[in-house]
Amino acid sequence: MPATLGDRTLFPSLTPKAYLNHAAISPPSSVVQDAVAACLRHYTEEGMGAFSTYLERREDLRADLAALVGAQPDEIGLAPNTSWGVVFAAMCFPWEKGDGVVVLDGEFPTNVTPWQQAAELYGLRIHRIRAADFCSPDPGKGLAQLETALRAGAKLIAVSAVQFQTGLRMPLMAISALTHRSGAAVFVDAIQACGVVPLDFERLGVDLAACGSHKWLMGLEGAGFIYVRRALGPQLRPRLAAWLSHQDGLGFLFDGPGHLRYDRPLKTDASVIEGGAYNTLGFVALQASVGLIRSLGVNTIYDHVQAYHDALEPKLSALGLTSLRSPSPGERSGVLSFDVPEAFEPTRLPERLAARGVSVALPDGRLRCAPHWPNALGEVDLVAGALEEAIAEATAG
Repeated sequence: MPATLGDRTLFPSLTPKAYLNHAAISPPSSVVQDAVAACLRHYTEEGMGAFSTYLERREDLRADLAALVGAQPDEIGLAPNTSWGVVFAAMCFPWEKGDGVVVLDGEFPTNVTPWQQAAELYGLRIHRIRAADFCSPDPGKGLAQLETALRAGAKLIAVSAVQFQTGLRMPLMAISALTHRSGAAVFVDAIQACGVVPLDFERLGVDLAACGSHKWLMGLEGAGFIYVRRALGPQLRPRLAAWLSHQDGLGFLFDGPGHLRYDRPLKTDASVIEGGAYNTLGFVALQASVGLIRSLGVNTIYDHVQAYHDALEPKLSALGLTSLRSPSPGERSGVLSFDVPEAFEPTRLPERLAARGVSVALPDGRLRCAPHWPNALGEVDLVAGALEEAIAEATAG
């Protein structure tokens, strides 16, 4: 069954009437469930006999992901999650002692902690910039601070494509242009963008990226990918390599005697991250979910989500919430967040809304609404009504 904008037919068991939590975890569609069940059944029936089938399908997934983000298949490596991709980049980048790395205050910790660890291990200097300083009305403030850090020796900036609290879509092209003029690199945490915001890593000038599949890609937890620009791959130092990081790493298992060696060259592309056994079920789920997203088109999904936000934002603002959505369309994403007055008991809003059939999140105290392609515009009045009741409950008496 094909995917249709604003249609929940592929989610027949989904309990909330309005599921606005795709920036946290997306529920798997029936298409994803069927793909996983078929894979599990195949392994149940054939055991090792199923392995080669799904080994080949990984190459198809690699190509699908590359097409989704404007990359080449050999620039995509399959990873367990975003965090592992960030760790890989932080530990394998060709650092020299005294280099600098730029991190942003306001980022999800996934895109800060590994860089802090790398700084401690390799003797790097950390430069901090507020993510909000890249936001309108003066996005040049962040770029000016980045330029200062680059002049001081920063060799890489780690930035999320979309900020998880506010939904701010970062100016990746401007960041990349400035960074590349100094000979430095750009790493992007893409998990809050990929699948809902159009991305073209080559056009945007991204050098490294990581993304998990359980949010906007609508797959399962424990699967994701990294991107390594082809020219950068040979420069990486694969300090986290394992047995399948070697070229022809599987050969000794199938090619007869005399092929067991420990000196095979390591891969020099993104697949070097694929050092051990794969989460086959997770990648089967990801391939199924990406197929649905590509069938709709990310640009189409983005426009649908913005229409949802356009309808929802004024209704929630009229109830006393303060929208954090950027006034600039180019800075918008799949996330619509609000500051909530203390009188509304913000920490209790998610549970009160859940009791009324609306699923939202509250990262760092901001009310976050994150619809996706299955969300119908007709839900907006339901969401606004549920919030109005929740506020009345909080302020009663």
